[in-house]
Amino acid sequence: MKLRGLYAVTDSQLLAGKFLSYVEAALEGGVTLLQYRDKSSDEARRLREAETLLRLCERYKTQLIINDDAELAARLGVGVHLGQTDGSLPAARALLRHKAIIGATCHGQLELADQAKMDGASYIAFGRFFNSNTKPGAPGCNLDLLDQARARFPVPIAVIGGVTLENAASLVEHGADLLAVVHGLFGADSTAEVTRRAKAFNALFKPS
Repeated sequence: MKLRGLYAVTDSQLLAGKFLSYVEAALEGGVTLLQYRDKSSDEARRLREAETLLRLCERYKTQLIINDDAELAARLGVGVHLGQTDGSLPAARALLRHKAIIGATCHGQLELADQAKMDGASYIAFGRFFNSNTKPGAPGCNLDLLDQARARFPVPIAVIGGVTLENAASLVEHGADLLAVVHGLFGADSTAEVTRRAKAFNALFKPS
């Protein structure tokens, strides 16, 4: 499967009271990867929500990724995204099946991406590129870093951090394969607007 297009990332606070309706609206517009991101310690709720998302993703033929929790990912038979402090990538690869999608946060460092690629990452993620509500304290990245990464790594590149429809085109032009979006997708006032945004993000990847 080619990893290219919109990478939707959930936010439990942003989506409070409209979680499933907004996620399904995004899937209607087309999502390559959906990351379930919930930092709470309520394991029962996280399992329940992840199972529900998996059923939704199967209906829309979208790949589900679990943020930071390789054990939950293994339980559901899906992929995982690991930050630099979320456990080892080789251990996650050993736990999950060979074909599982495993992504790695590389911040703005090509050396971290080198290591992630050696450890078997399916994609590497750089960010933040713009001011971000989700990762306000993360170090900034620029388009020059993206150019260098594109020339250096054959694996798909995800970009995250304040990505919106207004600024995403330049990221795609400089080699981004996956646009990881939280507020720029789900910070909408209706399900129809979420679907419209998803379609618009995906349209950036189509040849002109």
